[in-house]
Amino acid sequence: MILRQQAFEGNGKMLKGGLHCHTTRSDGALSPEETIRYHAQNGYDFLALTDHKIYNFQNFAPETGVTVIPGMEFDNGRMPCDIGFRCFHTVCIGPKKEDGNGFSQDERPETANAPDQEAYQPYLDEIHAKKNLTVYCHPQWSSTPARYFEKLKGNFAMEIWNSGCALHCDMDADAAYWDELLGQGIRIYGVATDDGHSIDSHCRGWVMVRAENDVNAILKALEEGRFYSSCGPEIYDFRVEDGKVIVECSAAARIRLQSDAHPTVVRIGEGLTRAEFDLASWCGPYAYVRATVVDSSGRLAWTNPIYLD
Repeated sequence: MILRQQAFEGNGKMLKGGLHCHTTRSDGALSPEETIRYHAQNGYDFLALTDHKIYNFQNFAPETGVTVIPGMEFDNGRMPCDIGFRCFHTVCIGPKKEDGNGFSQDERPETANAPDQEAYQPYLDEIHAKKNLTVYCHPQWSSTPARYFEKLKGNFAMEIWNSGCALHCDMDADAAYWDELLGQGIRIYGVATDDGHSIDSHCRGWVMVRAENDVNAILKALEEGRFYSSCGPEIYDFRVEDGKVIVECSAAARIRLQSDAHPTVVRIGEGLTRAEFDLASWCGPYAYVRATVVDSSGRLAWTNPIYLD
């Protein structure tokens, strides 16, 4: 019996996409036109312009052929500094207006009044009711360990890499807190994003999605987990077959097998393109497995989990 992670089923094209970036419509360095063109030059097929609390449907550079995913970044602002820093940020991505998106072009929702996850949930519920998918953003930078956001319902994904935070803060660089949620049985996907404000943080983290290059097809594939995330390495297959986990990828220096309640198992070598891991373990059965590929430059790629329970 073969269990294959959804991204590696079928023969359709893998699209390169960005789910979190900023422009001069909020606090980004580049105009919307410049941002789209820059991503086109770096091989992107689709991009969401997720400026802070201003919704966008518009493709400002249609000549590039880049598909623009409607979206924005929503948040609860910041807690008063006298009690320390903690916040909730959410990327919202949705269909076109004619396909039922409840937001409007340039809509500016008010900042959430939510000091904790229970108070933030109604805002998420409203976003979901408007047919938008949500991503929980940069948990480390936001000073929100898993216990502060693990009760939030409806996020299809969380950021496991955020270029801006990784480059400028040494945070959110390798799936912080993801396994804590997965280990509780919370099925949530992981996405690599840029959160591009400065130019140097653009085009460093992306998702590779198996879908037609159409807004609705991309959203459906994301919601179903038909993608992996990367900062450089390519992943060609991730499956469980006859009690072994098999990873096939571009040339790597390390391939890791990871799961909650188990030590990480690592294969190390020069130019690794395949690794096998035996699931027979003294640590007991795995509820899920995921893989991380690390190339010789230290760049990473992450699969989404295969669930075994």
